Amino acid sequence: MRHYLLPIITAAILFTSCSDKLSTQNIEVEAPFDMPAITIPDFSATPEYLITDFGAEPSNIEKNANAIEAAIDKAHKKGGGKVIIPEGEWLTKKIHFKSNVNLHLEEGATLLFSDNPEDYLPAVHTTWEGLECYNYSPLIYAYECENIAITGSGELKAEMDTWQEWFGRPTPHMNSLKWLYHEAAQYKPVENRVMTNDSSNLRPHFIQFNRCENILLEGVTITHSPFWTIHPYLSKNIVIRNVNVLAHGHNNDGVDPEMSQNILIEDCVFDQGDDAIAIKSGRNQDAWRLNTPTKNLVMRNCTVKNGHQLVAIGSELSGGVENVFIDNCEVLDGAKMYHLIYIKTNERRGGYVKNIHVSNIKAGSISKGIFGVETDVLYQWRDIVPTYEVKLTPISDIFIENVKSKSVDFISSIEAQAEMPIKNIQMQNVVADTIRAFNHKHKNVEGFTFNGKPLNN
Repeated sequence: MRHYLLPIITAAILFTSCSDKLSTQNIEVEAPFDMPAITIPDFSATPEYLITDFGAEPSNIEKNANAIEAAIDKAHKKGGGKVIIPEGEWLTKKIHFKSNVNLHLEEGATLLFSDNPEDYLPAVHTTWEGLECYNYSPLIYAYECENIAITGSGELKAEMDTWQEWFGRPTPHMNSLKWLYHEAAQYKPVENRVMTNDSSNLRPHFIQFNRCENILLEGVTITHSPFWTIHPYLSKNIVIRNVNVLAHGHNNDGVDPEMSQNILIEDCVFDQGDDAIAIKSGRNQDAWRLNTPTKNLVMRNCTVKNGHQLVAIGSELSGGVENVFIDNCEVLDGAKMYHLIYIKTNERRGGYVKNIHVSNIKAGSISKGIFGVETDVLYQWRDIVPTYEVKLTPISDIFIENVKSKSVDFISSIEAQAEMPIKNIQMQNVVADTIRAFNHKHKNVEGFTFNGKPLNN
């Protein structure tokens, strides 16, 4: 096993120019695989557009939404610029990005997003749990944009009354999800999958970068979320840095990279109602059609105050996941965490998981274990929709070293299918002060070593 314990240095180099004033930088990131440089925009020399100059007034949702839209449009047409949200609370509707725009929140600024679903219409091309559809717009939405950023020390905050009412899964909601599942499984056109009727109640993401390139999200605090909080989807070249997320609602993952590539997540604080990082790559036939893995992802120097997993992979992983490096992160005691690293899939997913590296993790007490793999996770879908096509998920080459927890049920628990054993798992110096149940329990694993010694199933 190779070791990567030296401090990692990030180098930023001016790379190219998008206009007279908007430049990009290349971020070099060290990893135990061939990690491409990540290109992000540099708005330091671009003009600023203050939303009050476009008619924004605190608490006036119509004027604020119109002012932000007008400022974004002008910055885009000028070839690049910063849209400035000044100190104060600004109630608004959806925000749609255009290329070469930086949404910048000054200290003391809060963008407060309405919880009125009508403010997120018309429907946009988006996703729900790995299936493409047309649904309510994410609160902040970028589609086919390049060179975009959200920066500053201000706050992005969601009003939640309506979304909390939608947390439940009544019969009309489940019927809509079943219909969407069948449409996707039969490769029906995405434009026909419109989910904004009166009963589907599919909550929007907070931030979605959809089919975008060269993205920077830095410095802001994100409070509450209707659904997944930060969702890079079919995007590449993404840096998420010094972001604080506080979202304890249903399905409130911190970051859900999905079919996206060349990603750095660093120096962030996650306080979640679900997973801190949930690595996705689409679901079933939709992902097989799009055929894009999530790969080249580095997460480092992050702190988790609460969350189900430090990092989950799946269960929507049908496009494949490879080249992931999780380093120097801490899970605080009392985080109510199930696993540090958890891989989950089922017979419908296909895809693959390989070349996952985890090192230098410190954790308090964990309710389950350090490393878990389950290959039969279907939740409520097991009996309510059929399996159209069986595709198992190859999982291999997992390297975990220098991990310590105060208390766990187990060090590793792996349950795989006999038809598709999990291969080549190496754990080195992975310890817990107290092990409440067992050290290792494995089913259908080939090539598991612990501290350099092979262990049988």
